[in-house]
Amino acid sequence: MAKIGLFDLEKHFSFYGAYHSNPVNIFIHMLFVWPILFTSSVILYFTPTLVHVSLPNNLVFNYGFLLTVIYAGFYVCLDVKAGSLAGLLCFICWVFGSFLAHHLGFSLAWKVVLAAQLFCWTGQFIGHGVFEKRAPALLDNLTQAFLMAPFFVLLEALQMAFGYEPYPGFHARVKAKVDANIKEWKESKQKKKL
Repeated sequence: MAKIGLFDLEKHFSFYGAYHSNPVNIFIHMLFVWPILFTSSVILYFTPTLVHVSLPNNLVFNYGFLLTVIYAGFYVCLDVKAGSLAGLLCFICWVFGSFLAHHLGFSLAWKVVLAAQLFCWTGQFIGHGVFEKRAPALLDNLTQAFLMAPFFVLLEALQMAFGYEPYPGFHARVKAKVDANIKEWKESKQKKKL
């Protein structure tokens, strides 16, 4: 059933969905959001160690790990099933990002991350400007946009591929809220023109 406050998936998904209603823009985000998270894990490998524990394969408890735990925990709180999958994907990004970072070294890793981030962000901004014709969600709520983007695209993929809903009626309720938000945005845009 629906949760309230910080863990209100319907509210978060409706906010994010209002900025991502065009199918081409959604597809672009599906291609680029997780690589942004992955490459963030790569560069965060070089942050200071928070807890000194011997882990295999050069894994360290650093800010990359902390961010992974926050993302994974938040996603599980939003929806146990899809959130567990998203959390697992976050940990896979952290492990393989750490592995790649260790093997590239900082002097090469930052260049790879920069190129990938620029490419992925450019693709998403093109998706918003050309197809969505609406500014990205991050301009209205930076934290929510960054935190929800990976989960949003995963839920979209699960819904498209398997008809997944966190609970019965979720997508119908979210669609109604998204449609209302878009209508309100278009009306306010029209008023500004006058």
